[in-house]
Amino acid sequence: MVKKWFAVILIIFLHVNLWAQEAPAASSNEEETSLPRQFRELTLGMSLDDLKEKLIQDSLFLFRGDRDVSFLPAREQSLVETTGVSFISRAFFQLRDGNVFIMSFTMNTAIIDHYSIFMRFVEQYGEPNYLDPRIAVWETEETRIAIERPLTVKYIDRVVFNDILEESGLIESGQVRMRQEFVNEF
Repeated sequence: MVKKWFAVILIIFLHVNLWAQEAPAASSNEEETSLPRQFRELTLGMSLDDLKEKLIQDSLFLFRGDRDVSFLPAREQSLVETTGVSFISRAFFQLRDGNVFIMSFTMNTAIIDHYSIFMRFVEQYGEPNYLDPRIAVWETEETRIAIERPLTVKYIDRVVFNDILEESGLIESGQVRMRQEFVNEF
């Protein structure tokens, strides 16, 4: 008799637990368009001048001005790297054509933990689209946010990033073709 009651309670518990897990997934699809493209006053798509101004004004960063800005050899790309204070140990901003398309914040794990950040994102935006022990990813057509271990939060403009990937594929395919033409000369 006790075994029967235990089995009934277990089945009810599992059914309720599975139903509870399905509800956030449905709401995450509704909120899919609401992924943030901003952290504090720093926004994907902002210009280099605006980024420098906002970093100087923000007390979480120790931005030193132009000496923290590097120009990359790729098409109109630059990188801003700065140290942070307290919760943020380092921050990286990658720009293309003068606009931010990646913001990456490496947290100070002595002060803030992965679980707290992860749970905040789950509360705000629902379950991640992709999850494994190293990374949790939330995505919309325009934005990708990743929380990587030990603790880095990345905001990525997917439209710009996908353009870069397509261009690199075209360059690579041209290099493969030229390589094959060279090999064929033998």
